[in-house]
Amino acid sequence: MACCLASVSFGKEVSHPESWYRDKAAASLGGKTEVRVSNGRVDIVTDDYAIEVEKASNWKESIGQCLWYSLQTNKKAGIVLVVTDEKRDRGHIIRLGSVIEANKLPIRVWIWPDDFRNE
Repeated sequence: MACCLASVSFGKEVSHPESWYRDKAAASLGGKTEVRVSNGRVDIVTDDYAIEVEKASNWKESIGQCLWYSLQTNKKAGIVLVVTDEKRDRGHIIRLGSVIEANKLPIRVWIWPDDFRNE
């Protein structure tokens, strides 16, 4: 997974509130937003995934949240990592991929905006 994450290409994008990215990603993935679970709300739930949407700088928090939501919904764990500045965020993408790979975590990652350009 880290090899896929390290090869993204993007420029600088206008930053929006997290809810804007959540709503756009949910529409693209065919998911429901803000689904209540014990001790939280899942940003996006699809038929297969419980997905946490986080800006790249919060990549560490996204791991725990998506795994918790996965357990609560009995769905696979996912993260939409929001990247708005290549120079600032590239390291976050690499670190997230490295942790997932090194620990063999069952987490799928989508990178905003790259994985949503043709949707």
